[in-house]
Amino acid sequence: MSVAGEFDLIARYFTRPAKRAPLGVGDDCALLAPAPGMQLAVSSDMLVEGRHFLSTVDPAKLGHKALAVNLSDLAACGAKPLAFTLALSLPTKDEAWLEGFSRGLFALADAHGCELVGGDTTRGPLNICITVFGEVPAGGALLRSGAKADDDVWVSGTLGDARLALEVFRGTLSLPAELFELARARMEQPTPRVALGLALRGIASAAVDISDGLVGDLEHVLRASGVGGRLDADAAADRLALVAHATGASAGLDREARRACALAGGDDYELAFTAPESARKAVEQAGHAANTPVTRIGRIEMEAGLRIVDAQGAPVVQRFASFDHFA
Repeated sequence: MSVAGEFDLIARYFTRPAKRAPLGVGDDCALLAPAPGMQLAVSSDMLVEGRHFLSTVDPAKLGHKALAVNLSDLAACGAKPLAFTLALSLPTKDEAWLEGFSRGLFALADAHGCELVGGDTTRGPLNICITVFGEVPAGGALLRSGAKADDDVWVSGTLGDARLALEVFRGTLSLPAELFELARARMEQPTPRVALGLALRGIASAAVDISDGLVGDLEHVLRASGVGGRLDADAAADRLALVAHATGASAGLDREARRACALAGGDDYELAFTAPESARKAVEQAGHAANTPVTRIGRIEMEAGLRIVDAQGAPVVQRFASFDHFA
């Protein structure tokens, strides 16, 4: 039986038994109460067809990514996911699409104990907006403003793989099929580093999730903290996932291309964070506990600005511009 209208659509694909929210889905507002001594962490992200994702993307993967980019913000804050709302603009009532989208969305939500508690649906161009809620101990959130001179700069996971997939879709790059599928998976189904964010509470001095590119997002931390930094471009470029599976030559990428993807690719949804030198062992233990690789790629300095160097410490003249919707 096909869905008859908006409320039937919500009931069939997006209504589930309430757990944390007493009202569940369907009232004018959701009610959330953090545990005693906790603060709410709240973040919103919007995904627009043709801007953030291709029209050909698998809807289940899109459902995953729509929530993943929000969970990544909670990870950067060191917050535990609680709940989310979904505002969805749809051009048509495509039930096959809705089934896949909701399946991917709820699979990731269930993995993180994060329940859907409300939202809105309307007819229009495909547009997905999620607001996510998490909780963090009062005064314990990881912020962008805590980096201090002589802190190490770290990144989680791998960098630049989503950019590689995008360039293949654009026709500007050709990759062997196996490497393309690896990069495409990173683009379409990023892994929010929630466990790592939780493990870094009390260890990291500052954190940000990498959505627009490592350089641009790290510069947000430097400005908020009133410090500068030195970044090893080659240490970052070595975090390109395909480098672990093939040489740059076999993938058709020279050193400058690897640097550009890793430092300014965007859509990584990894964490960039800082921590005192004395915390290196604790950072590595946090990464191990979260089953997430962590790599030291730079250092915080007193002098303002970000200085990008190569493995030998020589300045890199290549420019790295992060993504900007209105640039």
